Amino acid sequence: MSFKRAAAELFVTPTAVSHQIRLLERSIGLKLFERHPQRLVLTTAGQELYPVLREGFDAFAQAIAELKENPSHTAVTVSATPAFTARWLIPRVPLFRTAFPHMDLRLHASNDLADLQDGTIDVAIRYGRADQAGLVAEELFADVFAPVCSPHLGVRSIEDLRSQSLIHFEWRRVRRDTPTWRRWLERARVRKLANRADLAFTDESHAIQAAIAGQGVALLSLLLVADELASGALVQPFDTTLEGGRYFLAYPQQLAGSEKIGAIRSWIMKASEHVDRAVPIRASSRGGKAGNRHQ
Repeated sequence: MSFKRAAAELFVTPTAVSHQIRLLERSIGLKLFERHPQRLVLTTAGQELYPVLREGFDAFAQAIAELKENPSHTAVTVSATPAFTARWLIPRVPLFRTAFPHMDLRLHASNDLADLQDGTIDVAIRYGRADQAGLVAEELFADVFAPVCSPHLGVRSIEDLRSQSLIHFEWRRVRRDTPTWRRWLERARVRKLANRADLAFTDESHAIQAAIAGQGVALLSLLLVADELASGALVQPFDTTLEGGRYFLAYPQQLAGSEKIGAIRSWIMKASEHVDRAVPIRASSRGGKAGNRHQ
């Protein structure tokens, strides 16, 4: 019952409070206070309105308090290629949920270059090059490619390979260093294979599934089939390998040091530790031999 004390609580002037009360009375067409020299008195309309407003403001305060006690989860959106998302990220989502139970993870799978500046996607795992203005690019690991197949095919030698279909993944951009069957055969010093019907896929995941199903021998990323090699669903019959591209963690400079980037970086590094040690994660710079595993 004091404009002065109300003003002190609201950090405004008594005149401002009085003005707002007059605007309210004018808006509803009712007088709420009887103004006397030393005191205020609620009118009958004010007495009826006050309990309703008090309950409303109390409800606001309670809702805000509960939100502070139970803040909504932070969400982080990660973009990666469909193959990397399906074959590497999704199987390792439980590791993320265990380490960061307060954070929602959203996976965006696309072969298109994600726009990291519009705020829709926080971080991208990019393959190949990540040198874009305004972005931080941290190298994660390098890829290595080798022929893999179902153990049921019994492929142990080049002669066995000649009787099998070769499964190809059609790259969107083919360069001199693209890991293709032609390059692998040249490195392995194998003459052209003939008299077989090959399979070609535009989706790397489909090529992997075809290899698991025993439909031929595929030249695949050892990183993406690490789980199948570890379980024995796929085998690597030849030691000759080809170096692939490198994976980078890319994100806007303004997010450097943020909780989101820290969580994703920690998750990827922790997940890398679960890859079988026989599967190379970081390649050396020398002809197809795998280097030390990335920690």
